[in-house]
This record gives sequence, structure tokens and C-alpha cells, in this order.
Amino acid sequence: MATDSLIPTIEDVERIKKIHDPVARNLQITQCYHELSAVLSSRTGLAANWCTFATWASKQAGQTIRKEDFARLLERRLIHSPSTVQASQDVVAAMNIQGRNQFLESQEAVLSARNFTSAIDRASDAVGRGNQKVFEEIGYEFARFYQTCFLNQELDHQKVTDFCEGLHPGDPPDGQGYLRRAFSHYSQAVLENLLQTRAELILLANLEIGFHEQTRLQPEIAESMDAGLISFLEFARPLFQRIFPANGWLHLAYLYLMRLLSRPTTLDLAIQALLVEVRSLLRQVITETMMTISLPSGVVLRLGEDLTVGYPESLKHIANLELCGLLEKYDLTPDSLIDSGALDWADLPDRVHFIIDLFRCYQEHHNLFEPPFTPEQVEALKEGRLPNGRL
Repeated sequence: MATDSLIPTIEDVERIKKIHDPVARNLQITQCYHELSAVLSSRTGLAANWCTFATWASKQAGQTIRKEDFARLLERRLIHSPSTVQASQDVVAAMNIQGRNQFLESQEAVLSARNFTSAIDRASDAVGRGNQKVFEEIGYEFARFYQTCFLNQELDHQKVTDFCEGLHPGDPPDGQGYLRRAFSHYSQAVLENLLQTRAELILLANLEIGFHEQTRLQPEIAESMDAGLISFLEFARPLFQRIFPANGWLHLAYLYLMRLLSRPTTLDLAIQALLVEVRSLLRQVITETMMTISLPSGVVLRLGEDLTVGYPESLKHIANLELCGLLEKYDLTPDSLIDSGALDWADLPDRVHFIIDLFRCYQEHHNLFEPPFTPEQVEALKEGRLPNGRL
């Protein structure tokens, strides 16, 4: 059993969720999930619970929130795409015509990630809000569950019942019926001695919370995936300011005037053609960033690819009737990893299908309990500082 000093409290969750800086908040959330995970596993054995998976999902989200490598990856894709390079060359030629050969730079300036900061910022903001939204509800309920039911060695059935009744009935996004059932099943798992029965109860609870979480996150996930739909003005304004520093606004006004007169300029048409290519690449990069999760020991999962590790022995053949019913409802390829990859992360059923197999395959991978940060980084976080080193 984890000592009381290591159990995150309701006050800890309240403090973390109010951190204004999304980068600092995400790091604190990730560490708190790790600590919440350890509390439950100390009572059930090293079977990954929802907080265990949330630790690594939050750590991955941090890369998008911090915009790590996003700009570099985007620029590499832009300058190595033949259609985008050609479209950017057309923009350069049209700019030189409109600017009377004032623009002498290469097309790399047109494809600079600085022109797309609004899209990158939108993706980062949406992921940050989603990270906070889930933590302030589910992280809070885990802390409340432990504070209510886990402070004594013996689990108090009446306290568990009271706790679950304190959750709102009904389905998500407004109801917490899945959370009610999940915490009840975690409690049953704590008291269960049979390995397979306990494993099935934990998986059932993980999936119930996972479905609630993903339903609640749907608006933020859809928003982040659509962040690459950069507008004409979002692209053209910073570009014109750099290319024509003295009178960029005048060139842009002329472009819009000619468009209103139904006489679009060559530059206008060239930029519109470039944006068709850029929006496609932006969505690809955002999708790739969102649909990758790095696990301990160097394991990198591409969420659009089928899982290959297989189910653990305790979860190969499911006997729990509630779990069977849940899998029948949401697992599109029952007892199979074929087509487990999610083609569209913004599609809720597709995403839930992948998560079902992810939770089932990796529930007994003990390396998921490795700490997400070094002791020095944890010390910095506890002192309210941003840690050094790779995060």
C-alpha cells in the first residue's frame, strides 16, 4: 500500500488544474497520473489501470502542447513535397510580378513554419485544454476515491457505495455512469484473488473510464485535428509583412480589392493553390503527432497501425459477462487485432476500437509503471520549477 504522503489528494488535483501555463500544467498532470496509478496497483498488483495509460498519453500530449519538433517536421514535409515546392515557386514568381522583383528569396521562405504558427498554436491549445479537462474530472475522482475509500487497509463497502453514488448518473458527456461502474469494478478487483477474474475486472474498469474520457474529449480532439485548416489571411498576412515590410498591408489590400472585383491576381490564385497543398500536409503532421504514443523501453505505437503484441494469457478468453457485453458493443473486430489501427483519430468509434485493444494488449506490461520523469525532474516539479532535460 502506498504511504499516505505519496497519495495525491483532492487539493493536489485542484492546485494542478489551476496552473495557468499549459506546459507546466501538463508536466504536473503527467506526474500526478503516475502517482495515482501506483496507488491502485499497490492493491491490485502490477496490472495497468486507467491512470497508468493516462500517464503516457499525457506525456505524449506534452510534446504537442510544447510544440516540440512540430515546426521542423512540418518544414521537412513542405520542402520535400514536389507539389508543395512547385506551388511555392508559383507564389514566388507571382510575388515578384506584383512586387516588381522586390522579392528575391527562395521558396523556402514561403514554406517557413513561421507562416503556419496559427495552426500549430491551435493544435497545441486544443490538446492542452483536453489534457486539463480530463484531469480535472477523472484525476479528481481518482484522488477522491482514494481519499474516501483507500486510507484504511480494509476497503469499506459502504464508503465505495457512497462514493459511486456521488457521481452523476447517465451517459457521457454529461453523465458519469461509466465512472460509477468503473470505480465499483476497481473495488471488486482489489478484493479478488483469482488472477483472471481480477484482470477482467481491471480491464472492464479501464474501458469504462476510457469510453467516458474519449466521449468527453471528442470536441477537443476534433478541434486539434482540424487545426491545420489555416485561412488565407492567416497565411498571407505574416508572409506579406516579411516580404514587403514597408507596405505589405497595401499589397494585401490590393489583392483583396481585385478579388472583390472578380479579377483575382496571379498571386492570389497562386497562394490559394499553395494552401490546398499546405492544409493537407498540416493535417498529416498533426495527425501523425496526435496518433503516436511513446511507451517506456523505446516502444513507439503508431495509432493508425494494427497492434501486434497480442493479448496476455489472462485476457485471451473473456468470461466476465459485463466485459463481454462492452466488447460486443464497441470492439469492431472481436478477439482480434486485425484492423485495430484507427484510420481517423477524430472518429470516436474508430478511436475507441483502438483503445480497447491497446488496454487489453498492454495491461500486463510492467514497464508502463516506470516513472515518466527522472528523480531530478520530479524534484523540480515538486518545487514548482520546469525541469531540465528531455521531457
